[in-house]
Amino acid sequence: MELRGRIALVTGAGHRVGRAIAVSLGARGMRVAVHYNAAEEGAIETVRLIKEAGGEAQIFGADLTDATVPPALVAKVVEKFGGLDVLVNSAAVMMRTPFGETTPKQWDDIMALNIRAPFFLAQAAAAHLRKAHGVIVNIADLAAFETWPAYVPHGISKSAVVNLTRSLARVLAPEVRVAGIAPGTVLLPEMWTDEAAERLRATTPLKTMGSPSDVTTTVSFILDSDFLTGETIIVDGGRHVRL
Repeated sequence: MELRGRIALVTGAGHRVGRAIAVSLGARGMRVAVHYNAAEEGAIETVRLIKEAGGEAQIFGADLTDATVPPALVAKVVEKFGGLDVLVNSAAVMMRTPFGETTPKQWDDIMALNIRAPFFLAQAAAAHLRKAHGVIVNIADLAAFETWPAYVPHGISKSAVVNLTRSLARVLAPEVRVAGIAPGTVLLPEMWTDEAAERLRATTPLKTMGSPSDVTTTVSFILDSDFLTGETIIVDGGRHVRL
């Protein structure tokens, strides 16, 4: 796919990996719809970085946990930019929910953002993406392939993202390609200690942690690979192959 001048919607682009993806697409000449919910200041900074990199961007605030919002967000982006070529489903929540303590509200909040929103964003975007022969990139998580006792609902939601990727790849072919990325540790949670980071590094086969650029490079690979669809690429330094 030739990206220059094309239109991308990146959800959760106000911070962390979502921001990195949005900026990297802008640097390739894309016109980027920068979605945010609470991180408005972060989204404004993302737009600044995109413009600095040579791209074009606008911010779009929306609470994707509201079931009525995904189609409205897509409609606003299409109205503003005149179409849609790439949808990156990056917005997500990672909530610590030990099995015996998880509440129904926590479950619903996680599922609403992590899997329901990507599904209905894809549904709303499908006609535009078919017209453009576009691409959907879903950001999953290593938790889709491992079991994390303190994050069971999170892992379930990200496993569903992997299945969503496969299902949409079949449903939307041949006009639209759909692929996923399952990052390992490319950004540590803010509350993590140096000791915890070192343990993680030591137990990763490549003996290092990643960075957001490892994800953005993979996004570019997906967009450039016209024969790739239905696959979720694990980018984790080899953690998923540990014995």
